[in-house]
Amino acid sequence: DKVIVGSYKGYLRIFNPHPVKPGDEVQPEDLLLEVQLREPILQVEVGKFVSGTEGLNLAVLHCRKLCVYAVSGTEGNVEHGNQYQIKLMYEHNLQRTACNMTYGPFGGVKGRDLICIQSMDGMLMLFEQESYAFGRFLPGFLLPGPLAYSSRTDSFITVSSCQQVESYKYQVLAFATDADERQDTEQRKLNSGKRLAVDWVLNIGEQARDICVVSFNQGVSSVFVLGERNFFCLKDNGQIRFMKKLDYSPSCFIPYCSVQEGTVNTLIANHSKMLNVYQDVTLKWATQLPCIPVSVKVANFQDLKGVIVTLSDDGHLQCSYLGTDPSLFQAPKVDSREINYEEMNAEMKELQKIIREATKTQDILPESEKERDVTVTAEVSSDLDEESQAIDSEVKAGAVPSVTVKITIQSRVTAQKPNLAVCVPAPLAVTCDQFVFDDLEPDSSETMVVSVFLKENCSPSELEGTCIVSYNIPTELNPEG
Repeated sequence: DKVIVGSYKGYLRIFNPHPVKPGDEVQPEDLLLEVQLREPILQVEVGKFVSGTEGLNLAVLHCRKLCVYAVSGTEGNVEHGNQYQIKLMYEHNLQRTACNMTYGPFGGVKGRDLICIQSMDGMLMLFEQESYAFGRFLPGFLLPGPLAYSSRTDSFITVSSCQQVESYKYQVLAFATDADERQDTEQRKLNSGKRLAVDWVLNIGEQARDICVVSFNQGVSSVFVLGERNFFCLKDNGQIRFMKKLDYSPSCFIPYCSVQEGTVNTLIANHSKMLNVYQDVTLKWATQLPCIPVSVKVANFQDLKGVIVTLSDDGHLQCSYLGTDPSLFQAPKVDSREINYEEMNAEMKELQKIIREATKTQDILPESEKERDVTVTAEVSSDLDEESQAIDSEVKAGAVPSVTVKITIQSRVTAQKPNLAVCVPAPLAVTCDQFVFDDLEPDSSETMVVSVFLKENCSPSELEGTCIVSYNIPTELNPEG
């Protein structure tokens, strides 16, 4: 396989990547061809586009032009390898601005591919290789959506601005009213041709990022539609085979193989730089990418099958694969020796003894948890103060009652910079709510006395207060504590 990339700056590049050791630089001979075309490249496809030959050619879609090139190589006589060039076979100048294209054996033709281009204003332009065949307007058109061709049903599938998947048969397109006759009078319209009728419609309720039509191993053909939040698999007749709700914003996808009968594996990349591998609706694998891919394909290169090729919107092209690097080192066979059971038993006893000793001496919790380093007790007096200690109370009364609280701090260890905060809920207040002490020595204690009273003129909702002590303990690594 080769990798063909077209850019909006008009560069067409063809790569033939070689598997190298991870981390190696890019080889110059990996780039087979680089040509700057005069206009931005919207899409690149490979197919049998030239009459009289069944060889593969390159179709390049520009905004107002379709060009078909033949790629040829000449053997090089020097170490730079083979020389590649492209030759213009034919081109079509388009009357309308193009959006995207699809190709295939429309109408069941043998040995050649026809091209269908969708314009920005909803016209399907069909080209039979070197000649323009006809143009048809899509009914009820507003904005162009993704376009795909199903060879099994010979129909074109797109997603319209009404957020529904629509399928149009090629035969119906061919016999419908020609778009060039649209300007004629109503009378002519009634007489000539038929209106373009849709084959089937399915409302998916969201815009689509991409459409892909696949059939593996002569199995059933499926239409895959990647929406903005959901992923749909449809049968040929538009019925939903299954759908998967995505919890991310997808950027691109590709159904790539069928591992077991009746299932399809799909790669879906998202804007979180993740690549997810699904088997039908089951997530089988997820992997991180270095950037957000706008296009993903699966390719086979020399000695390496199933390479995932991703392209980001700033031109980062990466070939990666799921799996591990094969190890070329083979361990030499170990000489099998007789096992000495007596030695093993002795070693086992020794190890069990070490384990027993370790479990005896070591506790799961640190020692300090059993007995607190610092304990705080608060004792509330059972009687009101004989002489009220209230200060700045808003309560209009002769004397506002207060109650004494005795707070004791006991320390088992050296506690540096101890602070005590006393918190009571409003409208209660406390005569002093912050205390700072000198360092506490081991097995020493401090006692404070405060009074609690009613400060604001309303009933308290609760009668519980809190005492909080903060302190530092010095350690070997941090003497400051």
